[in-house]
Amino acid sequence: MPTVKISGRCIGDNQPVFIVAEISANHNQKIDAARDLIKAAADAGANAVKFQTYTPDSLTINSDQSWFKIKNGLWAGKTLYDLYNDAFMPWTWHAELFNLAENLGLIAFSTPFSNDAVHYLEMMHTPAYKIASFEIVDPELLKSVAFRKKPVILSTGMASWPEIRNALKVLKDNGANEICLLKCTSSYPAPLNEMNLATIPHMQQTFDVVVGISDHTLGSIAAVTAIALGAKIVEKHITLDRSGPGPDSKFSTNPDEFSAMVQAIRQTESALGEISYDPTPSEEDNFIFRRSLFVVEDMKAGDAFTSENVKSIRPGYGLPPRALDIILGKKANADIPRGTPLHHNLVAYNE
Repeated sequence: MPTVKISGRCIGDNQPVFIVAEISANHNQKIDAARDLIKAAADAGANAVKFQTYTPDSLTINSDQSWFKIKNGLWAGKTLYDLYNDAFMPWTWHAELFNLAENLGLIAFSTPFSNDAVHYLEMMHTPAYKIASFEIVDPELLKSVAFRKKPVILSTGMASWPEIRNALKVLKDNGANEICLLKCTSSYPAPLNEMNLATIPHMQQTFDVVVGISDHTLGSIAAVTAIALGAKIVEKHITLDRSGPGPDSKFSTNPDEFSAMVQAIRQTESALGEISYDPTPSEEDNFIFRRSLFVVEDMKAGDAFTSENVKSIRPGYGLPPRALDIILGKKANADIPRGTPLHHNLVAYNE
């Protein structure tokens, strides 16, 4: 089965779920807030933190013409330039924040939105790249990332099957060998009934890659369900305060909620376990509550076993019930008091 390794951490089958705290715009362009978010992610049990590396000018132009204005959703009324100007993280923060994350035991990486951002992240020695759903149709960015030959995590929100296939081909043809796909619904917040998480195992089988979820829903139901369906990565936005002013705050998860999600994921992993038809250690003591064969009337040596003096009852200290047909008609080779579990040493088989 496919696996991906990021900073020595193996992601894939038989490995713990890789949990990523998405910082996004929730720093509100305050470096202290960014620091606090990284610390909160570490305290909550995340494995990694992810940033976004862009400038407004790398995404759009400063124009208030109607097609540059957002019509619906959380950001309705803003121009694209104003949204990204309010949301981007100053590039000069990267080195400090990457180091802070590493010192807290977290893996830090980022989503580039331009070739310049890819070059910059290479200078930061990023161990992996994330491609945002909106960029899956940009072959030049995909090529730039693939050329670095580092693990790539690719979100698939809004993407059709052919678009996913084409993006994977571009990445693989240009040097990317370790790729993860994230099932994603690019809506903020995303409705649960539009998550279509049943796609996760199909995506894994179809594309033969590690699959996870980029979750923009409220709560942790989608993330936990995705784990049960085979997701090996969970990416979730984290915020210090969901009522805060940031553009992503309202659909993000506060530290307590993030921590609860992590715990639920770990419990789900534990419950999933492995394919097994064997009794578990905790079941061993309960075998006595099975039925077994007991002598239920006092018997003398030489008496025949009948359906009246041998019964299948609880507890399970005697022969299994399936032995009854073999026992009936045979004779006792000793006196047997009522209430004795029946075993082969009490049966005369040679007569």
